[in-house]
Amino acid sequence: MSLLLKSSLYILLGLFAFQPSVAQKRAKKERPKYAEVPSSDLVYDDVNYIPEIKTVAFYNAKREGSFPIINLTGGEELLLGFDDLRGGSRNLSYSVVHCNSDWTPSSISSIEYLESFSEDRITDYRFSYNTYQKYTHYQLRLPNFAVRPKLSGNYLLKVFEDGDPNKLLISRRFYILQQKVGLQAEVAPSPSVAHRDSNQKINFTVAHPALNIQNAYQEIKAVVLQNAQQASAKTTNRPLFIRNAQLVYSDNSSNDFAGGNEFHRFDTRSFRYKSDGVYAIQLDSIYQVALFADEDRNRQTYAHQFDENGSFFTINQDGSDARYDGDYANVSFVLKAEKPNDEGFAYVVGKFNGYQKNAANRMVYDENSKTFILNSLVKQGVVDYRYVWADEKGNILDTSAFEGSYYQTENDYQILIYYRAPGARYDQLIAFTQLNSVKAPRNF
Repeated sequence: MSLLLKSSLYILLGLFAFQPSVAQKRAKKERPKYAEVPSSDLVYDDVNYIPEIKTVAFYNAKREGSFPIINLTGGEELLLGFDDLRGGSRNLSYSVVHCNSDWTPSSISSIEYLESFSEDRITDYRFSYNTYQKYTHYQLRLPNFAVRPKLSGNYLLKVFEDGDPNKLLISRRFYILQQKVGLQAEVAPSPSVAHRDSNQKINFTVAHPALNIQNAYQEIKAVVLQNAQQASAKTTNRPLFIRNAQLVYSDNSSNDFAGGNEFHRFDTRSFRYKSDGVYAIQLDSIYQVALFADEDRNRQTYAHQFDENGSFFTINQDGSDARYDGDYANVSFVLKAEKPNDEGFAYVVGKFNGYQKNAANRMVYDENSKTFILNSLVKQGVVDYRYVWADEKGNILDTSAFEGSYYQTENDYQILIYYRAPGARYDQLIAFTQLNSVKAPRNF
């Protein structure tokens, strides 16, 4: 049994006698040799295609961790950063694909939606230094001289190796906005009496005095996300009312979200001391971090705690630039809970792992101690995470199985409005806003 697994079990059994002092470094192990990138089918979603790709961050460069959207004519940039644990320098390229509102590829060619080239190489990279886990950090800014979108809408960024689009490393969704209509929104209690204490209802109005919409049911589509999670998307193309150049979306049957619960979080900005959520730190061939065990919150009352709504921030208080000198740790997640049933698995998810519900993020259940355990390699910083119950393929079975759902929970909501003109072959993104369930709305 590994030290990390022992640590997790000792926390639960009260036998953990871990000394907080850092152990002496062991003899350096030879770095494993990773296989070449296999060919993969492109998925039009946020996916890491090989396990050696870690800490993928993609956001509007104005604000770290923000929603990946920029204005078409605002001079803004998107920033992509990620680590390749295989180390060394690789021949990496990228390209972008224009998509419809439902994330199927649109029927227009790259010549129609790009001003210049359709792909380019990633040349901005740097090797890690002063770290026990070696990696290469890559960075990309969009748009740039080589790749510059010229239409609004949904886009998929894909990163691949050796000039082969099938040797995929990463795919990430992003958005180009061309504001053409006004958008006002609010968070209200659920109209359903049964869900009044657990759900949050999103109502909004689209004002289009300058845009001639002939048939709103066919030309307009609205998408609402909770905390920027793609799996949470709710889509509607039927406003409740059409009046005076306004489309009102407030019917009782749509955009009613389970509030969920606040995210768990841990803080490893420094490995010199234990901070939020951290029970113990030890240095082996790399750092080993044991988190405090989490309890099942499904049957508890709501308790507020500060979080970043699922986001993460790479920070190294003991270094100069966390992108290159931030280290990795084997982090032990422990959840004390009964299995909801025999049909699924518990997963640890957050923006730090792209909310991917795969084998790497699947927890192991110990029947004797009634606990779920996962050891995962995570870069140091501040990390939000939560537990979900899903099947072997990652399909959600119960979002609140371990966390519960409460109307009081603080959540961010993103609203996107799409327009397809009569006879057009693609969807334009014509409005966007982000609002918070307990704070004033934030205009983009």
